Amino acid sequence: MLNVSPLSAFNDNYIWLISNGRQAAVVDPGDAAPVRTALAERGLELTAILITHHHRDHTGGIAPLLADWPQAQVFAPAAEPLPVPGARPLADGETLVLPGIGLELAVLAVPGHTLGHLAYHGQDMLFCGDTLFSGGCGRLFEGTPVQMHQSLARLAALPGHTRVYCAHEYTQANLAFCHAVEPDNPELKKYMQKVAKLRQQGIPSLPTSIDQEKAVNVFLRAHLAGVRARAQLQAMMELNEDHEVFAALRRWKDDF
Repeated sequence: MLNVSPLSAFNDNYIWLISNGRQAAVVDPGDAAPVRTALAERGLELTAILITHHHRDHTGGIAPLLADWPQAQVFAPAAEPLPVPGARPLADGETLVLPGIGLELAVLAVPGHTLGHLAYHGQDMLFCGDTLFSGGCGRLFEGTPVQMHQSLARLAALPGHTRVYCAHEYTQANLAFCHAVEPDNPELKKYMQKVAKLRQQGIPSLPTSIDQEKAVNVFLRAHLAGVRARAQLQAMMELNEDHEVFAALRRWKDDF
């Protein structure tokens, strides 16, 4: 039976562990230590490593893990430098089946945070790295606001019940920003209360869902008149296109 669970790493990263029987895959292992511990405790064998983008906090654990599980196959973005020799490059539109797991995933190009960033979608699950966060989105280190806005729109078009496995526990800080933009959003207020209770108990706020994010995440709501009005007020300029609203929101969040 397929199981997905978070492994905490660094200050706020999540490495997602996907297992089926005694076989396991991990998504974005920036640190090998929590993966080793989880595999040992659960009696699992690592068969696959899935990478969304090249940042070190998502790739740093690959080589040490391969030293222990040399048979594990690494999948990584074709548009970025491969993290290790022998990694299988992936591009938009491809489909992969995780070895030993049987999980079939569609490969989605979602540039913005980095130019070659990928997301993986299948069986009502989305592994989106640093593109979409609960209540937020990744900083634009390499891509443009237009690219990120288009990437987020692509993810928002997935089925609403899709579970979203983000790579960081940023939810509370993101929701505080969303509240500054939409202080009267009732769904946002309810979600903030839910997340606060989870975090007080030390429980991850993730996964979220596409429907949940469309209801609260202002970066998916740039098309709404109220969000546009608040962004224009903050930017002190007229914003005519949705991607301009998104860009203004991203600049605001960077300084929030």
